[in-house]
Amino acid sequence: MNEGLGMSVRALRSSLLVTAALLPGAVYAQGGQQSVTLPELDVVATTPASGTGGGGGQRIDKVPFTVETVSARQLEVDRATLDPTFTLQRTTPGVNLSDGQGNSFRQTLTYRGFDASPLQGAPQGLAVFQNGARINEAFGDVVNWDLIPSVAINRIDIVTGNPIFGLNALGGAVNIEMKNGYTWQGTEISVLGGSDGRILGTLQHGQVVGPWSFYFAGEGLRDRGWRFESPSEIGRVYADLGYKSLDSEFHIIAQGAKTFFGAAAAAPVDFTHLDDRAIFTYPQTIDTRMGQIQVTGKVNLSPTWDLQGNAYYRRFSQFVIDGNDAEFENCSRQSSFRGSLCFEDDGFQQGNLSNQAYRNQFLMQGRNATRIPFTPGVPYGTLDTVRTEAESYGGTLQAVNRDRVFDRGNTFIVGGSIEQAHFTYKSQSTLGIINPDLSVTTNPNNPTYGFVPGVGTEQLRTAAALGIAPSNAIGTNLYMGLFALDTFDVTDALSLTAGARLNFAKISTQDQTGFSPDVTGTHYFNRINPVAGLTYKFYPWLNLYGGYSESNRAPTPLELACANPLRPCLLPNSLVADPPLDQVVARTYEVGFRGTVPDFYAGGLLSYKVGAFRTDLTNDILQVAVPGNAARGYFVNVPATQRQGIEVGTELIGPDFSVYANYALIDATFQFTGDLSSPNNPLANDGLITVRPGNKVPLVPDHQFKVGFDVALTPAWRFGANLAAYSSSYYRGDESNLNPKLPAYFSVNLNTSYQVTPNLQVFGLVTNLLNSRHANFGTFLERTEPGELFANRFALNDPRTTTIVQPLSIYGGIRYVLGPPPAPMPEPVIRKF
Repeated sequence: MNEGLGMSVRALRSSLLVTAALLPGAVYAQGGQQSVTLPELDVVATTPASGTGGGGGQRIDKVPFTVETVSARQLEVDRATLDPTFTLQRTTPGVNLSDGQGNSFRQTLTYRGFDASPLQGAPQGLAVFQNGARINEAFGDVVNWDLIPSVAINRIDIVTGNPIFGLNALGGAVNIEMKNGYTWQGTEISVLGGSDGRILGTLQHGQVVGPWSFYFAGEGLRDRGWRFESPSEIGRVYADLGYKSLDSEFHIIAQGAKTFFGAAAAAPVDFTHLDDRAIFTYPQTIDTRMGQIQVTGKVNLSPTWDLQGNAYYRRFSQFVIDGNDAEFENCSRQSSFRGSLCFEDDGFQQGNLSNQAYRNQFLMQGRNATRIPFTPGVPYGTLDTVRTEAESYGGTLQAVNRDRVFDRGNTFIVGGSIEQAHFTYKSQSTLGIINPDLSVTTNPNNPTYGFVPGVGTEQLRTAAALGIAPSNAIGTNLYMGLFALDTFDVTDALSLTAGARLNFAKISTQDQTGFSPDVTGTHYFNRINPVAGLTYKFYPWLNLYGGYSESNRAPTPLELACANPLRPCLLPNSLVADPPLDQVVARTYEVGFRGTVPDFYAGGLLSYKVGAFRTDLTNDILQVAVPGNAARGYFVNVPATQRQGIEVGTELIGPDFSVYANYALIDATFQFTGDLSSPNNPLANDGLITVRPGNKVPLVPDHQFKVGFDVALTPAWRFGANLAAYSSSYYRGDESNLNPKLPAYFSVNLNTSYQVTPNLQVFGLVTNLLNSRHANFGTFLERTEPGELFANRFALNDPRTTTIVQPLSIYGGIRYVLGPPPAPMPEPVIRKF
C-alpha cells in the first residue's frame, strides 16, 4: 500500500505543472465555477462528530469557551506556503511556532503554551482532528502538519476548555474541516515559483450532480531549502464523494501524502555566526507516507433527533536517517580490552562481561558480538535510523436532540468513540565517521581517515545493550470514550452548558529484541473529565462567556518505554525501560466578553474579544537528558505546571477591506521545586538545574502582538500586509531560567493579487520582508574541551544551538478558474471570537 501511495504521489508531484498547462482546454467546457457564496462562520463543532455529514455544531454565542477560527480565504492568502501553521501563527492570538528541525513544514505549533508538534518526544498538549478523526499519530501522539492537504481546508477552529474532544485536549482541540462538493464548486489551478528554487502546483475541483457531490484536491511542492542539505518535497491528494437527501448526508473521503525533508535539526551558533545557512552533522532526513480512508454521515431521525458519526482507517509510515556525533573512545588502561572501542570510558574499571558497569561501555557489533578495534585520530559518529509504522482505525457515533425542555431551547448530545492502533518501532545505530564537511558516512576507505575496521557493516550496541542498542518494539493502543453535553437556555439571554467525558486508555508494548525486556508491559489509564459554563447575551453585540473544565493525557508508548533514569534511551533511537508514568491532568478556567457589531464602519462588521484563562496541570511530562551524556534521556512526571494569560482581539471586515489586531499574554510557568537534568546547560551544577515555582517554560514568549490588513486598491488589485511580534523566551534545557533568552523578534509579510481577467489571477507573497535573522528555537550542545576540535576541525566554544527562521522569500504565481466568469466573491463573516 505504501509503495503504491508513494508512486501515485510522485506522479502527482512530477506531472502537476504539466496538468496545469493542459487542463484548461480539457475542462473549460464543463462550465465549472468557484462557489460564489460563503456562509457565516458563527457555528462551531463542540464534539468531534459535530459537523460531519453537514451541520450539528453550536452557535458561538452559546459556547462557554474560546473559539478561534481561520477561514479558507485566510489560508488562500498564504497559498504559496502550503502550510496551515503559517496562517495560524500570523492571525491567531496565543499561537507561536518553534522550528526545532529547520524546516517550516515541520514546526511545532504552540497555543497558550501547549504543543502540537511533529517531534517525537515533544509533550503533546493539543488534540488535532480532521473531519472528526483524531490525527495525533499512534506512537507518540505527534502531529504531522505536512501531511494535511492545505488547499482542501475549509476552516480551522481552535476550541479550548472542552474535554469532549478526548485525550490530549489539555490546551484545547484543533478541529480542521475540509472542503467537499457541496461547500466548494468549480475547477481551479495554481502554479507558483520563487525563492530557494520553490516550484509548486495545486489543483482542486468540486461539483454537484443531482444528490451527489464530488471534490478533489492535489498539491505538489519541491524546493532546495534555505539551509544547506535541506530540500523539501511534498505530494498530497484528497478526494470526497458525497450524497445528500432531505434527511441525510454521507461522505466517503480518501487522502494520501508523501513528504521528504532534509537537514532536520538546529545548528550550533558557532556555525550560524559564519553562515546563516549552516547545519550540523548530516544526513538528517525524514521520509513520511500516509494514507487514510474515512466515512462520515448524518441522519435526521426526526424533527428533533439527529444521528451523526464517522469512521476511519489510517496507515502511517516514517523513516528517519540521522547522522550524529558519538562519545566513543579507547577502552581504558585498566581494561584487558585496551585497544578496543568503548562508549564513554571515563572512569572505567577493569571487569568482565558479568560486570554491569563494564558491559554498559564495551562496544560490540553484529550478531556475533564482534569487538571493534580503536583507531587513533578518527572522529567517530553513528548513523542512526528509525522506522515507525502504524495502522489505526476507529470512529465516533453521537445522537443530538433539540427538544424543548420546560418550553426552553435545549441541545443535548450523547455519544462514544473508540480508536485502535497497532504500531511497530525499529531503530539501530551503525558505526560511522564524521567527515570534514560534517557528513557522517560508513565508508571504510575514507581518504581522510583511512581504513576503519568494521565500520558500516552491522548494527552497533554496548555489551549490556544500554544507551546504544537496536530496538524493535511492537504494540497496540486502545482508546475509548463516552460523553454527554447539554446546553440549556435558561432565558433568551442566558444559556448553561454542562457535560462530561469518560476516557479509557490501554497501551501495550512488547520488546522484540531480547535486549530490553522491561519495554514489555501493559498500562491502563482512565478518568472522568467534567465541563460546565455559561453564556449571557447582554446585547446583540455583547456576550459574556465563562467556564471550567478538566482534561487528561495518557502517556504515549514512547514515553512509557523510556522513563527510567537508570536505563536511559538514546533518544529517539532506543527503547530500554518501562516503569510507570502518571497521566497528565489539566484544570482550565476561562472568562471573557465577545461580540459582533454590524455596519460598524464603511459597511463593515466588527468582531472583538477580551478574555482571560488559567490552566493548572498536575503530573506534566517532560523529556530530560542524562547527566554526563546529553544524547541519552528519559521522560519524567513533574508535580505541577501552569499556563495563564489574557487575550484581546478585534477584526473589521468590510466590502472591500479587512483589518485585524490582537494581543496575547501567555504566562507559562513551572509550579514546583526540584532538580532536572540538563547536562549541556553552561550554568548547570554537575549536570543538574534547580527549577522553582515561577520559572518560565522554555520557548513560550510572554507577549505576542499581531496586526494585518487587506484592501482592494482597485476593483482588480488587492494588497495586504501583516506583522507578528514576539517577546523573548528561554532556551530548551534552561527550565531554571539561568541563561540569557532567545531575543525578541518580529516578522513582516506582504501579499498581493491582480485579477487580469475574470478567470485569471496573478498573485504574490513576500515573507520576512525585512530579512530578520532571528531564531525561534534554541537549545544547548556539548562544548569541546580546550585544545579539542569537533570532527578534528571545529572548535565549539558556544553551547547554544539555534534554528534561524526562513530569510526574505519572494513567491509569485497564477491562479486560473475554469468555466464561466465567477460572480464577485464576498468576504466571509468570520465570527472568530
